[in-house]
Amino acid sequence: MVIPFLWKKVNNMTDFQPIKTLVRQYHKDFDESLNSQQSTAKDIIYIAKQFTIPDWHWRGMHPFYEQIGAENIITHFWLPLKQAFTALHRREDIFFAGANDVDKGASHWVCSMGHFAGLFDAPWLGIAPTGKLTYLRYAEFYRIEGEKIAETVLFCDILSVMHQAKQYPLAPMTGAAIIQPGPRTHDGLQYASQPPQEAQTTLDLVNLLIADLDSLNKSGNDSPPPEFLQRVWHDNITWYGPIGIGATTTIPRYQQQHQYPFRNNLIDKTYHGHIARFAEGHYCGFFGWPNLYNRNKGGFLGLPANDMLAEMRVVDIYRREGDKFAENWVFMDILHYLAIQGLDVLARQKDLQTVPFT
Repeated sequence: MVIPFLWKKVNNMTDFQPIKTLVRQYHKDFDESLNSQQSTAKDIIYIAKQFTIPDWHWRGMHPFYEQIGAENIITHFWLPLKQAFTALHRREDIFFAGANDVDKGASHWVCSMGHFAGLFDAPWLGIAPTGKLTYLRYAEFYRIEGEKIAETVLFCDILSVMHQAKQYPLAPMTGAAIIQPGPRTHDGLQYASQPPQEAQTTLDLVNLLIADLDSLNKSGNDSPPPEFLQRVWHDNITWYGPIGIGATTTIPRYQQQHQYPFRNNLIDKTYHGHIARFAEGHYCGFFGWPNLYNRNKGGFLGLPANDMLAEMRVVDIYRREGDKFAENWVFMDILHYLAIQGLDVLARQKDLQTVPFT
């Protein structure tokens, strides 16, 4: 049941509690319907329609891409996922809301991050099932318009499912392949109101980071010293990269295991911007569609050199501690990035024999 609400202003700032309440109720009703053995496709679509506008705009990763309307979204993404994973459920680690810095606060967004988990009992996207508990890492963004969800962006780490199922298709990772935890401080679920000044501090810091990285791209310096990142990152930051790259910790090890391989194997790196970027309390997040363009000169993700100006769609979620970022969760549509360079990992996977677990 949708909870009606009215916008309220508190100290000249928008009170984001109503939109958080809306998304939490949507999660409760939709997830219960999705997990129920008795729910039909019609039931799940009905629930989704109660919380969304008729032309609900949904962006997903390769091979789902953009869908419009509850029926298309449920049919293309959620039903195949439900059919593949028994007892599918959401394990949320981070939840916050805010005004979009990209459009000067005109739009309001909610972010949810964590894992979907369930028993991988049937094939999904050509990936053979294991019958075992499997985690699908996700980051989801919702734009609220009036009293409904108008837009959703869902990044999920499909490669992580392939890795857990021992069907990983790419070159060895430079970082660690792990089931990624939530914040060390265990305070990522920002269900209560947060001081507006904390959000502004967090947003100012992420904007400094973005400006620094943009200037680095323009400079052509692909091997910056640790001091470059120390302006905005704690020395012992933990960086949770997508499967394909992996996770790491400390600035020197991050540079060794991700930044230098990334920067030295890619050229013509151009920042394209974000669709949404917002903060609440010590947490912030952003995504682009795409965020940046680059060319692979050979080596990154094991790809040979090519002339394709390829786009990267990326999510970053940060936790600030004091005046620096202490943790960073990154999602990247690696499968799309590979597909536009001629390597469709999932199409190749479907050519393999898909057998049920024994």
